[in-house]
Amino acid sequence: MEQFDLRTLQNGSDIRGIGIETDKHALTLTNGHIQQIANGFVNWLAQKKGLSGQVKVAVGHDSRLSAERIKTALIDQLTSRGVDVLDMGLATTPAMFMATQYKEYQADAALMITASHLPYFYNGIKFFTKSGGAEHADITFMLENPEVQQEYFSGGAVETGELLATYARDLVTKIRAGIHGAADPLQPLAGSKIIVDAGNGAGGFFATEVLAELGADITGSQFLEPDGHFPHHIPNPDNNEAMASLKKAVLANGADLGVIFDTDVDRSALMDARGESYNRNPLIAMISSILLREYPGTTIVTDSTTSNHLQDFIESRGGKQHRFKRGYRNVINEAIRLNEAGTPSEIAIEISGHAALKENYFLDDGAYLVAKILMTYAELRTEGGSLQDLITDLVEPAESTEARLHIEAPDFKIYGQTVLRNLPAYVRTVPGFTLEPLNHEGVRVNTSGEFGQGWFLLRMSLHEPVMPMSIESDEPGGVRKIKQALQPFFAQYEELIQRSSIYKFLRSCYLKNKRS
Repeated sequence: MEQFDLRTLQNGSDIRGIGIETDKHALTLTNGHIQQIANGFVNWLAQKKGLSGQVKVAVGHDSRLSAERIKTALIDQLTSRGVDVLDMGLATTPAMFMATQYKEYQADAALMITASHLPYFYNGIKFFTKSGGAEHADITFMLENPEVQQEYFSGGAVETGELLATYARDLVTKIRAGIHGAADPLQPLAGSKIIVDAGNGAGGFFATEVLAELGADITGSQFLEPDGHFPHHIPNPDNNEAMASLKKAVLANGADLGVIFDTDVDRSALMDARGESYNRNPLIAMISSILLREYPGTTIVTDSTTSNHLQDFIESRGGKQHRFKRGYRNVINEAIRLNEAGTPSEIAIEISGHAALKENYFLDDGAYLVAKILMTYAELRTEGGSLQDLITDLVEPAESTEARLHIEAPDFKIYGQTVLRNLPAYVRTVPGFTLEPLNHEGVRVNTSGEFGQGWFLLRMSLHEPVMPMSIESDEPGGVRKIKQALQPFFAQYEELIQRSSIYKFLRSCYLKNKRS
Protein backbone atom coordinates (compact mmCIF):
# COMPACT_ATOMS: atom_id res chain seq x y z
CA MET A 1 0.00 0.00 0.00
CA GLU A 2 1.39 3.38 -1.03
CA GLN A 3 2.31 5.59 1.93
CA PHE A 4 0.17 8.70 2.30
CA ASP A 5 1.97 11.99 1.69
CA LEU A 6 1.01 14.31 4.54
CA ARG A 7 2.09 17.30 2.47
CA THR A 8 -1.02 16.93 0.33
CA LEU A 9 -3.00 18.18 3.34
CA GLN A 10 -1.35 21.59 3.24
CA ASN A 11 -3.67 24.44 2.28
CA GLY A 12 -1.45 27.49 2.30
CA SER A 13 -0.99 28.43 5.96
CA ASP A 14 -3.29 25.76 7.37
CA ILE A 15 -4.28 22.12 6.88
CA ARG A 16 -7.40 20.79 5.16
CA GLY A 17 -8.58 17.34 4.22
CA ILE A 18 -11.48 14.92 4.26
CA GLY A 19 -12.78 14.42 7.80
CA ILE A 20 -15.72 12.18 6.89
CA GLU A 21 -15.50 9.48 4.23
CA THR A 22 -18.11 9.66 1.46
CA ASP A 23 -18.85 7.65 -1.67
CA LYS A 24 -16.60 10.02 -3.62
CA HIS A 25 -14.06 11.09 -1.00
CA ALA A 26 -11.61 8.88 0.89
CA LEU A 27 -10.79 9.82 4.50
CA THR A 28 -7.52 11.74 4.63
CA LEU A 29 -7.72 13.21 8.14
CA THR A 30 -7.47 9.78 9.77
CA ASN A 31 -6.64 9.44 13.45
CA GLY A 32 -3.16 8.27 12.45
CA HIS A 33 -2.58 11.31 10.27
CA ILE A 34 -3.90 13.61 13.02
CA GLN A 35 -1.39 12.07 15.42
CA GLN A 36 1.42 12.70 12.94
CA ILE A 37 0.29 16.31 12.52
CA ALA A 38 0.30 16.69 16.30
CA ASN A 39 3.85 15.36 16.36
CA GLY A 40 4.88 17.83 13.67
CA PHE A 41 3.28 20.62 15.70
CA VAL A 42 5.24 19.56 18.79
CA ASN A 43 8.47 19.57 16.77
CA TRP A 44 7.63 23.02 15.43
CA LEU A 45 6.91 24.43 18.89
CA ALA A 46 10.21 23.11 20.20
CA GLN A 47 12.55 23.52 17.25
CA LYS A 48 11.16 26.63 15.53
CA LYS A 49 9.43 28.54 18.34
CA GLY A 50 11.94 27.66 21.06
CA LEU A 51 9.41 26.38 23.65
CA SER A 52 10.36 23.86 26.32
CA GLY A 53 9.33 22.63 29.77
CA GLN A 54 5.72 23.39 30.72
CA VAL A 55 3.79 24.31 27.55
CA LYS A 56 0.05 24.93 27.30
CA VAL A 57 -1.92 24.56 24.03
CA ALA A 58 -5.59 25.52 23.61
CA VAL A 59 -7.68 23.34 21.28
CA GLY A 60 -11.10 24.32 19.90
CA HIS A 61 -13.39 23.61 16.98
CA ASP A 62 -16.37 24.87 14.99
CA SER A 63 -19.58 22.89 14.41
CA ARG A 64 -18.25 20.30 11.96
CA LEU A 65 -19.34 16.71 12.46
CA SER A 66 -15.81 15.32 12.56
CA ALA A 67 -14.57 17.91 15.08
CA GLU A 68 -14.87 15.80 18.24
CA ARG A 69 -13.02 12.85 16.70
CA ILE A 70 -10.19 15.04 15.46
CA LYS A 71 -10.01 16.95 18.72
CA THR A 72 -9.75 13.74 20.72
CA ALA A 73 -6.94 12.44 18.50
CA LEU A 74 -5.07 15.75 18.79
CA ILE A 75 -5.42 15.98 22.56
CA ASP A 76 -4.41 12.36 23.11
CA GLN A 77 -1.26 12.78 21.06
CA LEU A 78 -0.31 16.18 22.46
CA THR A 79 -0.67 15.04 26.06
CA SER A 80 1.34 11.90 25.31
CA ARG A 81 4.14 14.25 24.26
CA GLY A 82 4.02 16.21 27.51
CA VAL A 83 1.85 19.12 26.33
CA ASP A 84 -0.76 20.58 28.69
CA VAL A 85 -4.05 21.07 26.84
CA LEU A 86 -6.95 23.47 27.32
CA ASP A 87 -10.04 21.90 25.74
CA MET A 88 -12.12 24.92 24.67
CA GLY A 89 -14.90 23.02 22.93
CA LEU A 90 -16.96 25.06 20.45
CA ALA A 91 -14.99 28.16 19.48
CA THR A 92 -14.14 30.49 16.63
CA THR A 93 -10.84 30.93 14.84
CA PRO A 94 -10.19 34.46 16.18
CA ALA A 95 -11.20 33.39 19.69
CA MET A 96 -8.63 30.60 19.57
CA PHE A 97 -5.87 33.08 18.83
CA MET A 98 -7.11 35.22 21.72
CA ALA A 99 -6.60 32.22 24.03
CA THR A 100 -2.90 33.05 23.67
CA GLN A 101 -3.57 36.66 24.74
CA TYR A 102 -6.16 36.42 27.53
CA LYS A 103 -4.68 36.31 31.03
CA GLU A 104 -7.33 33.77 32.05
CA TYR A 105 -5.77 31.14 29.80
CA GLN A 106 -2.19 32.15 28.97
CA ALA A 107 -1.91 29.53 26.25
CA ASP A 108 1.44 29.32 24.50
CA ALA A 109 -0.24 28.16 21.30
CA ALA A 110 -3.67 27.28 19.94
CA LEU A 111 -5.21 24.91 17.42
CA MET A 112 -8.53 25.57 15.69
CA ILE A 113 -10.26 22.63 14.01
CA THR A 114 -12.11 24.05 11.00
CA ALA A 115 -12.41 23.98 7.22
CA SER A 116 -14.18 27.34 6.95
CA HIS A 117 -17.12 27.21 4.50
CA LEU A 118 -16.24 23.95 2.76
CA PRO A 119 -18.82 21.09 2.62
CA TYR A 120 -19.58 19.10 5.77
CA PHE A 121 -17.19 16.21 5.00
CA TYR A 122 -14.12 18.46 5.03
CA ASN A 123 -12.17 19.56 8.08
CA GLY A 124 -8.79 21.06 8.88
CA ILE A 125 -6.57 22.74 11.44
CA LYS A 126 -5.30 26.30 11.91
CA PHE A 127 -2.29 27.02 14.14
CA PHE A 128 -1.44 30.01 16.34
CA THR A 129 1.18 31.15 18.80
CA LYS A 130 1.28 34.38 20.78
CA SER A 131 2.88 36.11 17.80
CA GLY A 132 0.11 35.17 15.34
CA GLY A 133 -0.87 32.53 12.82
CA ALA A 134 1.42 29.95 11.29
CA GLU A 135 2.90 30.65 7.88
CA HIS A 136 3.10 28.43 4.78
CA ALA A 137 6.66 27.37 5.64
CA ASP A 138 5.58 26.45 9.18
CA ILE A 139 2.91 24.06 7.92
CA THR A 140 5.41 22.51 5.52
CA PHE A 141 7.80 21.91 8.42
CA MET A 142 5.10 20.24 10.52
CA LEU A 143 4.06 17.90 7.73
CA GLU A 144 7.64 17.00 6.87
CA ASN A 145 8.51 16.20 10.50
CA PRO A 146 5.77 13.82 11.72
CA GLU A 147 7.89 11.87 14.19
CA VAL A 148 9.04 13.16 17.58
CA GLN A 149 12.59 12.01 18.31
CA GLN A 150 12.82 13.30 21.89
CA GLU A 151 10.64 14.55 24.73
CA TYR A 152 10.59 18.35 24.77
CA PHE A 153 7.81 19.08 27.26
CA SER A 154 7.08 18.09 30.85
CA GLY A 155 3.31 18.19 31.29
CA GLY A 156 0.35 16.32 29.88
CA ALA A 157 -2.71 17.54 31.82
CA VAL A 158 -6.08 18.42 30.26
CA GLU A 159 -8.35 21.22 31.48
CA THR A 160 -11.52 22.72 30.01
CA GLY A 161 -12.28 26.37 29.38
CA GLU A 162 -15.20 28.63 28.41
CA LEU A 163 -13.30 30.58 25.79
CA LEU A 164 -16.27 31.66 23.69
CA ALA A 165 -17.93 33.26 26.73
CA THR A 166 -14.70 35.09 27.57
CA TYR A 167 -14.35 36.26 23.98
CA ALA A 168 -17.98 37.48 23.89
CA ARG A 169 -17.51 39.51 27.08
CA ASP A 170 -14.38 41.05 25.59
CA LEU A 171 -16.29 42.13 22.47
CA VAL A 172 -19.10 43.61 24.58
CA THR A 173 -16.57 45.63 26.59
CA LYS A 174 -14.85 46.91 23.43
CA ILE A 175 -18.10 47.89 21.72
CA ARG A 176 -19.35 49.75 24.80
CA ALA A 177 -16.08 51.65 25.01
CA GLY A 178 -16.18 52.46 21.29
CA ILE A 179 -19.69 53.99 21.23
CA HIS A 180 -19.82 57.58 22.44
CA GLY A 181 -22.91 59.52 23.47
CA ALA A 182 -25.27 56.57 23.96
CA ALA A 183 -28.28 57.24 26.20
CA ASP A 184 -27.51 54.00 28.04
CA PRO A 185 -23.76 53.24 27.92
CA LEU A 186 -24.36 49.63 28.98
CA GLN A 187 -26.93 49.01 26.25
CA PRO A 188 -25.85 51.34 23.44
CA LEU A 189 -27.67 49.28 20.79
CA ALA A 190 -31.05 49.53 22.53
CA GLY A 191 -33.78 50.33 20.00
CA SER A 192 -32.01 48.54 17.16
CA LYS A 193 -33.20 45.28 15.65
CA ILE A 194 -30.22 43.31 14.39
CA ILE A 195 -30.49 39.83 12.89
CA VAL A 196 -27.64 37.32 12.90
CA ASP A 197 -27.40 34.44 10.44
CA ALA A 198 -24.77 32.04 11.76
CA GLY A 199 -25.38 29.38 9.10
CA ASN A 200 -25.26 26.71 11.87
CA GLY A 201 -21.57 27.45 12.34
CA ALA A 202 -19.90 28.78 15.48
CA GLY A 203 -21.16 32.38 15.25
CA GLY A 204 -24.53 32.11 17.00
CA PHE A 205 -23.02 33.47 20.22
CA PHE A 206 -22.73 36.90 18.60
CA ALA A 207 -26.51 37.30 18.69
CA THR A 208 -27.20 35.99 22.18
CA GLU A 209 -24.03 36.92 24.06
CA VAL A 210 -22.98 40.14 22.32
CA LEU A 211 -25.84 41.94 20.59
CA ALA A 212 -28.50 41.06 23.17
CA GLU A 213 -26.15 42.12 25.97
CA LEU A 214 -25.77 45.47 24.23
CA GLY A 215 -29.53 45.97 24.13
CA ALA A 216 -30.26 44.99 20.53
CA ASP A 217 -33.46 43.16 19.61
CA ILE A 218 -32.24 39.95 17.92
CA THR A 219 -35.70 38.63 16.98
CA GLY A 220 -35.53 36.82 13.66
CA SER A 221 -31.91 35.71 14.03
CA GLN A 222 -31.53 32.35 12.37
CA PHE A 223 -29.46 29.18 12.24
CA LEU A 224 -27.70 30.01 15.50
CA GLU A 225 -27.55 26.38 16.63
CA PRO A 226 -24.31 24.59 15.70
CA ASP A 227 -25.05 21.87 13.15
CA GLY A 228 -22.26 20.44 11.03
CA HIS A 229 -24.69 19.24 8.37
CA PHE A 230 -25.22 22.93 7.45
CA PRO A 231 -28.84 22.14 6.57
CA HIS A 232 -29.98 25.61 5.51
CA HIS A 233 -27.18 27.12 3.46
CA ILE A 234 -23.40 27.23 3.20
CA PRO A 235 -22.09 29.45 6.02
CA ASN A 236 -20.27 31.84 3.71
CA PRO A 237 -20.76 35.64 3.43
CA ASP A 238 -19.43 35.45 -0.13
CA ASN A 239 -22.17 33.02 -1.22
CA ASN A 240 -25.26 34.28 -3.07
CA GLU A 241 -27.60 31.74 -1.49
CA ALA A 242 -26.43 32.66 2.01
CA MET A 243 -26.89 36.38 1.36
CA ALA A 244 -30.34 35.77 -0.12
CA SER A 245 -31.30 33.90 3.07
CA LEU A 246 -30.13 36.81 5.20
CA LYS A 247 -32.04 39.28 3.00
CA LYS A 248 -35.26 37.32 3.39
CA ALA A 249 -34.88 37.34 7.18
CA VAL A 250 -34.01 41.06 7.36
CA LEU A 251 -37.00 42.12 5.26
CA ALA A 252 -39.44 39.69 6.90
CA ASN A 253 -38.56 40.93 10.39
CA GLY A 254 -38.15 44.62 9.62
CA ALA A 255 -34.60 44.55 10.93
CA ASP A 256 -32.29 47.55 10.91
CA LEU A 257 -29.25 45.41 10.14
CA GLY A 258 -28.32 41.86 9.25
CA VAL A 259 -25.03 40.17 10.11
CA ILE A 260 -23.73 36.94 8.60
CA PHE A 261 -20.64 34.88 9.43
CA ASP A 262 -18.77 31.98 7.93
CA THR A 263 -18.41 28.75 9.89
CA ASP A 264 -15.43 29.72 12.05
CA VAL A 265 -16.24 33.47 12.19
CA ASP A 266 -13.08 34.82 10.63
CA ARG A 267 -15.23 36.36 7.85
CA SER A 268 -18.44 38.38 7.92
CA ALA A 269 -20.74 40.67 5.95
CA LEU A 270 -23.65 42.99 6.71
CA MET A 271 -27.00 44.00 5.22
CA ASP A 272 -29.12 47.09 5.76
CA ALA A 273 -32.88 47.44 6.29
CA ARG A 274 -33.49 47.62 2.54
CA GLY A 275 -31.78 44.30 1.95
CA GLU A 276 -28.69 45.93 0.43
CA SER A 277 -25.60 43.79 0.98
CA TYR A 278 -22.37 45.12 2.42
CA ASN A 279 -19.89 42.49 1.33
CA ARG A 280 -17.04 42.42 -1.16
CA ASN A 281 -16.17 45.96 -2.43
CA PRO A 282 -18.92 47.77 -0.43
CA LEU A 283 -17.73 46.12 2.80
CA ILE A 284 -14.14 47.17 2.11
CA ALA A 285 -15.32 50.68 1.29
CA MET A 286 -17.35 50.90 4.51
CA ILE A 287 -14.57 49.85 6.88
CA SER A 288 -12.11 52.01 4.91
CA SER A 289 -14.35 55.04 5.38
CA ILE A 290 -14.48 54.39 9.12
CA LEU A 291 -10.75 53.87 9.49
CA LEU A 292 -9.82 56.88 7.36
CA ARG A 293 -11.76 59.07 9.78
CA GLU A 294 -9.63 57.73 12.64
CA TYR A 295 -6.36 57.38 10.75
CA PRO A 296 -6.19 59.95 7.93
CA GLY A 297 -4.01 58.92 5.02
CA THR A 298 -3.67 55.28 6.04
CA THR A 299 -3.04 52.59 3.44
CA ILE A 300 -5.78 50.00 2.90
CA VAL A 301 -4.23 46.68 1.86
CA THR A 302 -6.59 44.54 -0.25
CA ASP A 303 -6.24 41.50 -2.45
CA SER A 304 -5.71 41.77 -6.20
CA THR A 305 -9.35 41.43 -7.30
CA THR A 306 -10.85 44.62 -5.91
CA SER A 307 -12.51 47.17 -8.20
CA ASN A 308 -10.92 50.26 -9.69
CA HIS A 309 -13.88 52.16 -8.24
CA LEU A 310 -12.84 51.08 -4.76
CA GLN A 311 -9.41 52.62 -5.33
CA ASP A 312 -11.07 55.88 -6.43
CA PHE A 313 -13.29 55.78 -3.33
CA ILE A 314 -10.37 55.29 -0.94
CA GLU A 315 -8.28 57.98 -2.60
CA SER A 316 -11.21 60.44 -2.53
CA ARG A 317 -11.09 60.14 1.26
CA GLY A 318 -7.39 60.82 1.42
CA GLY A 319 -6.32 57.21 1.77
CA LYS A 320 -4.24 54.89 -0.35
CA GLN A 321 -5.10 51.44 -1.67
CA HIS A 322 -2.42 48.80 -1.99
CA ARG A 323 -3.52 45.72 -3.95
CA PHE A 324 -1.61 42.57 -3.15
CA LYS A 325 -1.82 38.81 -3.68
CA ARG A 326 -4.90 36.76 -2.81
CA GLY A 327 -4.74 34.83 0.47
CA TYR A 328 -5.49 36.24 3.91
CA ARG A 329 -1.96 35.57 5.17
CA ASN A 330 -0.56 37.36 2.13
CA VAL A 331 -2.51 40.58 2.67
CA ILE A 332 -1.93 40.50 6.43
CA ASN A 333 1.81 40.03 6.04
CA GLU A 334 1.93 42.79 3.44
CA ALA A 335 0.20 45.23 5.80
CA ILE A 336 2.64 44.28 8.56
CA ARG A 337 5.55 44.74 6.15
CA LEU A 338 4.29 48.20 5.12
CA ASN A 339 4.04 49.30 8.74
CA GLU A 340 7.54 48.07 9.48
CA ALA A 341 8.78 49.97 6.40
CA GLY A 342 7.21 53.21 7.65
CA THR A 343 3.95 53.19 5.64
CA PRO A 344 1.03 53.23 8.08
CA SER A 345 -1.61 50.60 7.30
CA GLU A 346 -4.53 49.96 9.62
CA ILE A 347 -6.18 47.06 7.83
CA ALA A 348 -5.62 44.12 5.52
CA ILE A 349 -8.82 42.88 3.88
CA GLU A 350 -9.74 40.40 1.16
CA ILE A 351 -12.75 40.62 -1.15
CA SER A 352 -14.00 37.40 0.50
CA GLY A 353 -14.47 39.17 3.84
CA HIS A 354 -11.24 38.25 5.66
CA ALA A 355 -10.41 41.48 7.52
CA ALA A 356 -7.53 42.03 9.92
CA LEU A 357 -7.19 45.33 11.78
CA LYS A 358 -3.91 46.56 13.20
CA GLU A 359 -5.65 47.54 16.45
CA ASN A 360 -6.77 43.90 16.82
CA TYR A 361 -3.43 42.09 16.45
CA PHE A 362 -3.82 41.98 12.64
CA LEU A 363 -6.11 39.03 13.34
CA ASP A 364 -8.64 38.16 10.62
CA ASP A 365 -11.71 38.36 12.82
CA GLY A 366 -15.21 38.61 11.35
CA ALA A 367 -16.80 39.37 14.71
CA TYR A 368 -14.38 42.20 15.48
CA LEU A 369 -14.97 43.69 12.02
CA VAL A 370 -18.72 43.77 12.72
CA ALA A 371 -18.04 45.19 16.20
CA LYS A 372 -15.96 48.00 14.70
CA ILE A 373 -18.71 48.86 12.22
CA LEU A 374 -21.39 48.72 14.93
CA MET A 375 -19.54 51.39 16.88
CA THR A 376 -19.97 53.79 13.97
CA TYR A 377 -23.49 52.52 13.24
CA ALA A 378 -24.66 53.43 16.74
CA GLU A 379 -23.27 56.95 16.50
CA LEU A 380 -24.70 57.53 13.02
CA ARG A 381 -28.08 56.32 14.25
CA THR A 382 -28.20 58.92 17.02
CA GLU A 383 -27.55 61.56 14.35
CA GLY A 384 -30.33 60.26 12.11
CA GLY A 385 -27.87 58.71 9.67
CA SER A 386 -27.10 55.20 8.48
CA LEU A 387 -24.20 53.05 7.36
CA GLN A 388 -25.17 53.70 3.75
CA ASP A 389 -24.08 57.32 4.31
CA LEU A 390 -20.50 56.06 4.55
CA ILE A 391 -20.44 54.75 0.97
CA THR A 392 -23.02 56.80 -0.97
CA ASP A 393 -20.40 57.79 -3.55
CA LEU A 394 -19.00 54.28 -4.12
CA VAL A 395 -19.55 53.49 -7.80
CA GLU A 396 -20.53 49.95 -8.71
CA PRO A 397 -19.72 48.58 -12.20
CA ALA A 398 -22.53 47.98 -14.68
CA GLU A 399 -21.33 44.42 -15.15
CA SER A 400 -18.95 42.05 -13.42
CA THR A 401 -18.16 38.36 -13.58
CA GLU A 402 -15.58 35.79 -12.56
CA ALA A 403 -14.74 32.68 -14.56
CA ARG A 404 -12.59 29.76 -13.44
CA LEU A 405 -10.42 28.38 -16.22
CA HIS A 406 -9.41 24.79 -15.49
CA ILE A 407 -5.89 23.70 -16.39
CA GLU A 408 -5.72 20.12 -17.66
CA ALA A 409 -1.98 20.05 -18.35
CA PRO A 410 0.06 17.60 -16.20
CA ASP A 411 2.17 20.39 -14.68
CA PHE A 412 -0.54 23.00 -14.21
CA LYS A 413 1.74 25.55 -12.52
CA ILE A 414 4.17 25.72 -15.43
CA TYR A 415 1.29 25.82 -17.93
CA GLY A 416 -0.44 28.63 -16.06
CA GLN A 417 2.73 30.68 -15.74
CA THR A 418 3.28 30.31 -19.49
CA VAL A 419 -0.18 31.74 -20.13
CA LEU A 420 0.49 34.67 -17.81
CA ARG A 421 3.90 35.30 -19.34
CA ASN A 422 2.45 35.48 -22.87
CA LEU A 423 -0.69 37.51 -22.13
CA PRO A 424 0.96 40.99 -21.86
CA ALA A 425 2.27 40.80 -25.44
CA TYR A 426 -1.24 40.06 -26.70
CA VAL A 427 -2.74 42.85 -24.57
CA ARG A 428 -0.44 45.38 -26.24
CA THR A 429 -1.97 44.50 -29.64
CA VAL A 430 -5.55 45.31 -28.59
CA PRO A 431 -6.65 48.99 -28.74
CA GLY A 432 -8.43 49.82 -25.49
CA PHE A 433 -6.40 47.36 -23.39
CA THR A 434 -3.68 48.80 -21.11
CA LEU A 435 -1.54 46.84 -18.67
CA GLU A 436 -1.85 47.94 -15.05
CA PRO A 437 1.72 48.88 -14.01
CA LEU A 438 1.18 48.49 -10.22
CA ASN A 439 0.21 44.85 -9.94
CA HIS A 440 1.44 42.07 -7.63
CA GLU A 441 -0.46 39.05 -8.91
CA GLY A 442 -1.25 37.70 -12.37
CA VAL A 443 -1.92 40.12 -15.21
CA ARG A 444 -4.29 43.04 -14.62
CA VAL A 445 -5.50 45.07 -17.59
CA ASN A 446 -7.47 48.33 -17.68
CA THR A 447 -9.99 48.80 -20.50
CA SER A 448 -11.37 51.81 -22.34
CA GLY A 449 -12.87 52.76 -25.70
CA GLU A 450 -15.30 50.21 -27.13
CA PHE A 451 -14.95 48.03 -24.01
CA GLY A 452 -16.05 50.77 -21.64
CA GLN A 453 -14.14 51.81 -18.54
CA GLY A 454 -13.26 48.59 -16.75
CA TRP A 455 -10.60 46.00 -16.07
CA PHE A 456 -9.83 42.31 -16.02
CA LEU A 457 -7.40 40.18 -14.03
CA LEU A 458 -6.11 36.74 -14.89
CA ARG A 459 -4.22 34.97 -12.13
CA MET A 460 -3.27 31.54 -10.81
CA SER A 461 -5.34 29.98 -8.03
CA LEU A 462 -3.39 29.63 -4.80
CA HIS A 463 -3.90 25.88 -4.53
CA GLU A 464 -5.88 24.47 -7.47
CA PRO A 465 -5.21 23.81 -11.19
CA VAL A 466 -7.39 26.80 -11.99
CA MET A 467 -6.88 30.30 -13.40
CA PRO A 468 -9.58 32.64 -12.06
CA MET A 469 -10.43 35.56 -14.33
CA SER A 470 -12.26 38.60 -12.94
CA ILE A 471 -13.87 41.11 -15.34
CA GLU A 472 -15.66 44.42 -14.70
CA SER A 473 -17.06 47.06 -17.04
CA ASP A 474 -19.00 50.28 -16.58
CA GLU A 475 -20.73 49.77 -19.93
CA PRO A 476 -23.61 47.32 -20.49
CA GLY A 477 -22.26 44.67 -22.84
CA GLY A 478 -18.68 45.58 -21.95
CA VAL A 479 -17.90 42.23 -20.33
CA ARG A 480 -18.99 40.39 -23.47
CA LYS A 481 -16.80 42.61 -25.62
CA ILE A 482 -13.79 42.01 -23.37
CA LYS A 483 -14.33 38.25 -23.58
CA GLN A 484 -14.65 38.40 -27.36
CA ALA A 485 -11.42 40.37 -27.65
CA LEU A 486 -9.61 37.74 -25.57
CA GLN A 487 -10.88 34.77 -27.60
CA PRO A 488 -7.97 34.63 -30.07
CA PHE A 489 -5.50 34.54 -27.20
CA PHE A 490 -7.25 31.78 -25.23
CA ALA A 491 -7.84 29.72 -28.37
CA GLN A 492 -4.11 28.89 -28.31
CA TYR A 493 -4.42 27.07 -24.98
CA GLU A 494 -6.65 24.04 -25.38
CA GLU A 495 -5.47 22.48 -22.12
CA LEU A 496 -6.55 25.60 -20.26
CA ILE A 497 -10.01 26.13 -21.67
CA GLN A 498 -11.20 22.72 -22.77
CA ARG A 499 -13.76 22.19 -20.00
CA SER A 500 -14.33 25.68 -18.60
CA SER A 501 -17.50 27.71 -18.87
CA ILE A 502 -15.62 30.66 -20.30
CA TYR A 503 -14.36 28.42 -23.08
CA LYS A 504 -17.91 27.60 -24.10
CA PHE A 505 -18.72 31.29 -24.16
CA LEU A 506 -15.58 32.28 -26.05
CA ARG A 507 -16.04 29.42 -28.47
CA SER A 508 -19.59 30.52 -29.19
CA CYS A 509 -18.34 34.06 -29.83
CA TYR A 510 -15.69 32.68 -32.18
CA LEU A 511 -18.18 30.59 -34.15
CA LYS A 512 -20.65 33.48 -34.30
CA ASN A 513 -17.98 35.82 -35.64
CA LYS A 514 -16.86 33.17 -38.13
CA ARG A 515 -20.43 32.69 -39.44
CA SER A 516 -20.92 36.42 -39.80
